[in-house]
Amino acid sequence: MAQIIDGKALAAQVLARTAADVAEIVAAGGDAPGLAVILVGNDPASEVYVGRKIAQCRKAGIRSIEHRLAADTPQEVVLGLIDKLNADPKIHGILVQLPLPRHIDAALVLDRIDPGKDVDGFHPVNVGRLSTGTGGLVPCTPLGVMMLLDSVIEDYRGLNVVVIGKSNIVGKPVSMLLLEREATVTVTHIETKDLPDVARKADVIVAAAGAPHLVRGYWVKPGAVVIDVGITRVVDHDGNTKIVGDCATHELEHAKAVTPVPGGVGPMTIACLLSNTVTAAKRAAVA
Repeated sequence: MAQIIDGKALAAQVLARTAADVAEIVAAGGDAPGLAVILVGNDPASEVYVGRKIAQCRKAGIRSIEHRLAADTPQEVVLGLIDKLNADPKIHGILVQLPLPRHIDAALVLDRIDPGKDVDGFHPVNVGRLSTGTGGLVPCTPLGVMMLLDSVIEDYRGLNVVVIGKSNIVGKPVSMLLLEREATVTVTHIETKDLPDVARKADVIVAAAGAPHLVRGYWVKPGAVVIDVGITRVVDHDGNTKIVGDCATHELEHAKAVTPVPGGVGPMTIACLLSNTVTAAKRAAVA
């Protein structure tokens, strides 16, 4: 049977370390790290996600400041708010919850954030630093994926890794992180020819295509490690809504280890967001 990698348990460890770091900063006379969250509109999924982030911030001792704006807020108002937060020394992390309303240019908004406060790791400066291996803040989900992999893999050198999904949020950054570990990485997507054959050669599969149950049992060779980043809400035959991943996990008994959905990558994303906030605060203190 495949080992189930418990993302909730690992996230709890990350959050505990983050809380300890916050306590150490405050004990030394510094300000508690501050995270500003900007939510434009009332997207239900975003509301839930932001609520979870804020709750975890409180547990870790991080100051969370919410800025909830109406869906019709002009783009210039959002940009002006980011400018104010960039200039506020007590704000160490800025997060703009996506998606944004259609009249707002998401790329322009994300680019406006100070790279040192870009705790999502989406700013072009941080993307460039990641691609060149020169530091910067790493996107939360890829950072969480690497922590999950580290719990079952000691040495990546020479391992064949197949990343399914080429997004700027997961696929591309996680491939760069794996290359830094000396893995041999193949980045694929749902249009890749003979994708099952490509996947079957992998020692590690990171599935981040957003396609429910795309990766079937016969795609995975015995002993492979599978990280399922996909989160899709589907309706079953009884009309009930449930969350499923990109992998048919029930067919992966022959794998070495797999992440569940939910309970795998998801908890790690929020934990890494808080960790990034503390990292940003520490860097600001010595800048």
